[in-house]
Amino acid sequence: MSTSTVGAAPGYRPSATLPFVAEFRRQAARRRTQLALGFMVLLPLIILIAFQFDSGDDDNGGGEFASLVSFATSGGLNFTLFTIFVSASFLLVVVVALFFGDTVASEASWGSLRYLLAVPVPRARLLTVKLLVAAAYSGLALLLLAGTALAAGTLRYGWSPLRSMVAAELPPGQGLLRLLAVLGYLAVVLLVVAGLAFLLSVSTDAALGAVGGAVLLWILSSILDQITALGGLRAFLPTHFSTAWLGLLSTPVQTDDVVRGAVSSISYATLFWALAYWRFTRKDVTS
Repeated sequence: MSTSTVGAAPGYRPSATLPFVAEFRRQAARRRTQLALGFMVLLPLIILIAFQFDSGDDDNGGGEFASLVSFATSGGLNFTLFTIFVSASFLLVVVVALFFGDTVASEASWGSLRYLLAVPVPRARLLTVKLLVAAAYSGLALLLLAGTALAAGTLRYGWSPLRSMVAAELPPGQGLLRLLAVLGYLAVVLLVVAGLAFLLSVSTDAALGAVGGAVLLWILSSILDQITALGGLRAFLPTHFSTAWLGLLSTPVQTDDVVRGAVSSISYATLFWALAYWRFTRKDVTS
């Protein structure tokens, strides 16, 4: 018999406590989950409606990515790309921080965390299940955003080749694969936010502090990344490669920064999650 079950009630199995499905359903019933996922569906529709009020002014601003606005109404793939572009730098960061930062801190603020541990649910298992559920909802939010944009954009603007300033025109099938690659890379980059928010969540009883802290630190990293005087140090910032997904749209595909960004993001996320487990398994839980 395992030493972890010595003295336990007959039939008690640590691995059977707090099933993933049960926690997934608990989180699904929460208002913040419903609102966050609902907004992922609503945003592309809001953008679509906003385009219907276009005055016809072709001046969408300068910059390298101005064509994303110009081509947004030329097909469903282009509309999806535009929606991802306007959401990636802030909205998706907030949503991921919400799912990961609120998961443990909210239990502590409600006073239910100690009761979960008294069931007893092993601390490592509790963190693992909550981490997996938060990851599932974050992935679902990303898919809902892109899926709604693709469906709405295709119904309104048709199924056309993918176009952007950094690539030649791509056939719809190839364009769809490029968009899936972009979503995959964004999911990897957002692991940094997930890890940081999760670490803050196990360190405080204030869910808002965990969510807001992760978002603010991400914004701070983005600001520092704009300071060229930092030179090569900027490459160590978690946000330095956050826009490397644009290389996946180029012709030919540019993957150097994508690989560097993936390695950086996974490294930071692993560090933050390891610290979260170390912190929580040694923490005196009183709430």
